[in-house]
Amino acid sequence: MDFPKFLLGDNTDYPDAIFVIHTEYPRFIINLENDDVEWLEDFDQNDEKELATQAEDLIIQASEFYDREVSRYDE
Repeated sequence: MDFPKFLLGDNTDYPDAIFVIHTEYPRFIINLENDDVEWLEDFDQNDEKELATQAEDLIIQASEFYDREVSRYDE
């Protein structure tokens, strides 16, 4: 089964949080309320260099995904 690249997450223990889960490498969860990112991968120094260039783009994509999903609820 293929999973979507991004998923929305909800947790009543964090009522103000807006979680977006990135399911592909590098996997992470971002809270769009405060831009906290939790990486679900272990990185070595070489990975960190590559990640630095990808991270900003992935976070922008996560935010755009959330905006798109919310707009669909309004329809």
